[in-house]
Amino acid sequence: MLLERILHVDDDEDIRTIVQIALETIGQFELRQCSNGMTAIAEAQVFVPQLLLLDVMMPEMSGQEVRSAIEEIPGMERVKTVYVTAKAEDDFAKELRAQGAVAVITKPFDPMTLADNLRSIWAEAV
Repeated sequence: MLLERILHVDDDEDIRTIVQIALETIGQFELRQCSNGMTAIAEAQVFVPQLLLLDVMMPEMSGQEVRSAIEEIPGMERVKTVYVTAKAEDDFAKELRAQGAVAVITKPFDPMTLADNLRSIWAEAV
């Protein structure tokens, strides 16, 4: 199964713009973006993404809280999640993987390789 639909959630507008260019223009993915967790939960019910690309640290709801809420939506129980974080410690990445993330991408990341990285992560995860 090919990766086609990604829901990206990040409170930083500049990061959303970079990711949009990287994933829509370069990667040719169908991408929906949200600036907060509540909007993402509502969007996930309509868009039904194959992959969540979540910022870890956001106001109101963390990426982990967003993931947990989306996994409660019928049909979304096994959605794949990739976290994006500025927190580069190995222990933190291991903790996120232990919680079910298929990968953790550290900021700053290379937007030119983001689409290919997500395709590789997806291929290993499914």
